[in-house]
Amino acid sequence: MKFKEKYIQIFLVIITLVMTILRFLLNEKGRTNPDSIRYMRFAHVFPTIDNTTTPLGYPLSIKFFTLFCADEFWGSKLVGISALLFILFFTWKKNFFFKESVVLCALFSFLSIFSYTMSEALILPFVLLFLYVSSLVINGKLEKGKAVFYLSLSLIALYNIRYSSLFIIGGTGLFGIVFRRKNYSKTFIVSGITGGIFIVAYKFFFIDYFNVNYIKDALTIGLYPTSKLLPELFMGLCTTFNPFIHIADPGGGMINYAIYGIGLLNILVMVYLFIKYKLSDSEFFFVFISVAGIVCSYFVQYFYPVNAIDYRLMAPFSFPVWLVYFKKLFQLLGTKVYAIGFLSLASGFLFTWLSRGDYLKNRKEIKNYLQSEKLDKVPLLFYLENPEDLDKVQTAELISTVNPHITLTFKPEDSVKRTTLTRYKVLQKIKIDKNKYQ
Repeated sequence: MKFKEKYIQIFLVIITLVMTILRFLLNEKGRTNPDSIRYMRFAHVFPTIDNTTTPLGYPLSIKFFTLFCADEFWGSKLVGISALLFILFFTWKKNFFFKESVVLCALFSFLSIFSYTMSEALILPFVLLFLYVSSLVINGKLEKGKAVFYLSLSLIALYNIRYSSLFIIGGTGLFGIVFRRKNYSKTFIVSGITGGIFIVAYKFFFIDYFNVNYIKDALTIGLYPTSKLLPELFMGLCTTFNPFIHIADPGGGMINYAIYGIGLLNILVMVYLFIKYKLSDSEFFFVFISVAGIVCSYFVQYFYPVNAIDYRLMAPFSFPVWLVYFKKLFQLLGTKVYAIGFLSLASGFLFTWLSRGDYLKNRKEIKNYLQSEKLDKVPLLFYLENPEDLDKVQTAELISTVNPHITLTFKPEDSVKRTTLTRYKVLQKIKIDKNKYQ
C-alpha cells in the first residue's frame, strides 16, 4: 500500500468516527424514532419478552452493553460504533474490500445508520460476514459440510437481527437454483433451505408462543396501491444510492430534483460499470442478493405494513452493491475514489450543523423533569391521539433515552393516570431545544 494512501484511510476513518458521534449528539433526540422506544424498552425489561415485532438480536446487543455503561440509550450508541469499527477492522484483517469499506462507512447515509438507535446498525457487520463466507464458498476456499454450516449460521444470525433478512435467505437459495450447474450451487440451496426451516421454527416456537395472532394481524392484502408504491420506490432508491445526501425535503422543492437526480445518475453509472466490466462470480452474487432484497422489499409492501423504502430499510441490501461499485471505481480511478468519502462527510456535516439540536441539553432537561416527578425509574405510558402525530412522538422518544420503560398508548382513559405523560404535560415544565428542519 502506498504511504500516502494509508494516511488518507486513517484520516478518513477518524473523521467518520467523529462525525458518527456528532450525528447523534447534534440531534435534539439523539437519533431515535418510535421503533427505538420499543428496542430500548425490550432491552430494559429482558428477560421478559416485551414483544415479537422485532427479533432478539438488537435488543440483546443493547442489553450486553448496559453491563458496561449507564443505560440503554448509550448502549445502543456503542452498538453502532462497534459495528462501524468491526467492519473496518474485519475488512482490513481479512483484506476483504477494505478500501471500499473505508469509503462506504464514510457515506453520510451509512454514517447516519451507525449513529441511529435502530437494528440496521447491528445487521451491517453480519451482512459483511455473510458476504465473506459466501465469497469463500464461491471461490472454493470453503467446501462441503463446513460451507453449509457457516453459510447457514450466517443466514440464521441475520434473521435474528431483522426479519427482512428472509429476503437474503430466499435470495441465497434462489442463487443456488439459478446457478445449479456450479460446484457451489448445492451449498447455497441447502443453506437457503436451512434458513427457511429456521424461519418456520422461529414462527411456531417463538412468535406464536408469545403472540399467536401476530402474523394474522400484520398481514393485510391490498394495503397500498401501486400508484403510491412505485413513486416511493423511485424516490427511495435515488436517496439510497445518492452518495452525498440521503434525505429529501418532505416539503418538496427544487432541491429534491438535485437529490433524486444525483441518485439516479449514480444508479445509471453503477449499471454501466457492472455491464462493461465483467463481474466475478462472487461480485455477481453480491449484486444478485441486493437486487433480490430490493425487489422483495417492494412487493412485501402490498400485504405487510412497513415504512416507505428509504436508505435505512435498504441498507442491508445496498451494502453489497456499494462494495462492488467502489471496487470498480478504485480499479478505474485509484485513490481519487476517497474524495467521494470526504465529500459525503462534508455534506453530512453541513446538514448536521444546519439541522442541529442539543441532545445532551435536552437529556438533562428530561432527566431533571422525570426525577422531580419521581418518574425516572417506573414504567411509563405516553398518550397520543394519533400515532402519525410525529411532533408529539418526538417527546416520547426523548423520554425513552432516559427512562426506556415507556409505552405508547392511544386510550384516552390512560391519560388521567399519574404515570401517563403527554407532550403538553412535559412541555409545561421544561423547554426542549429543537432543530428547525423537521
